[in-house]
Amino acid sequence: MKAAGITAQVIILNHPGQISPGYAPVLDCHMAHIACKFAELKEKTDHLSGKQLEDGSKFLKSGDAAIIDMVPGNLMCIKSFSDYPPLGHFAVCDVRQTVGVGVIKAVNQKAAGAGKVTKSAQKAQKAK
Repeated sequence: MKAAGITAQVIILNHPGQISPGYAPVLDCHMAHIACKFAELKEKTDHLSGKQLEDGSKFLKSGDAAIIDMVPGNLMCIKSFSDYPPLGHFAVCDVRQTVGVGVIKAVNQKAAGAGKVTKSAQKAQKAK
């Protein structure tokens, strides 16, 4: 199934400016390199303890950590970190450098069959 959205905890390590919703870096998750859009910055957190500092932040800068909703631009094989750690962490890359790191908290999946149906699949269903 295609991931409709990802909820992740991200720590921004090195970014020259501010990161706001709509930012679309490349996520390096295991061997995949997929562009993902930061849809919503849910809350700023303390990067050491994970406690909530600010709700509904407008932007992030270097040294900040946050819970973020992301939308992948293509198919990704991912799991939440608690389910399967090797597929649950990633690096955020932009301008040929690592901007941040993160852990996947939850994966929101599209319902099966909600996608595009090809002509061959339609013919197969008619044949039944």
